[in-house]
Amino acid sequence: QVQLQESGGGSVQSGGSLRLSCGAPGYTYSAICMIWFRQAPGKEREGVAALGNGGNTIYADSVKGRFTISQDNTNNTLYLQMNSLKPEDTAMYYCAAGCRYQSCNYCYTQGAAAFGNWGQGTQVTVSS
Repeated sequence: QVQLQESGGGSVQSGGSLRLSCGAPGYTYSAICMIWFRQAPGKEREGVAALGNGGNTIYADSVKGRFTISQDNTNNTLYLQMNSLKPEDTAMYYCAAGCRYQSCNYCYTQGAAAFGNWGQGTQVTVSS
């Protein structure tokens, strides 16, 4: 099992931006699907954005047009650029990989249970 590491969370005001990073230090891997989840207190973990190994991207409706998922293959790092942040974006954000299925679209629909490699999470807090 590969341990992922997230960074880049913090506290910002509404309308601000943050960029989250996710890496797997010392390990090079190719993933069918890499994904950012978030979980707010009292809520289920939800998929925010996913990136397939063919370059296809999937976004939750709530973040379309504001968040961008990308990957830098030279340093094996996944990013989530978050712009126009809203208080409802406040959550712990996790990156995940190691989906058991062969389609990123299907992985996304199956949710957190489909992914075997996780990071510890990074907190994002957006104040109004």
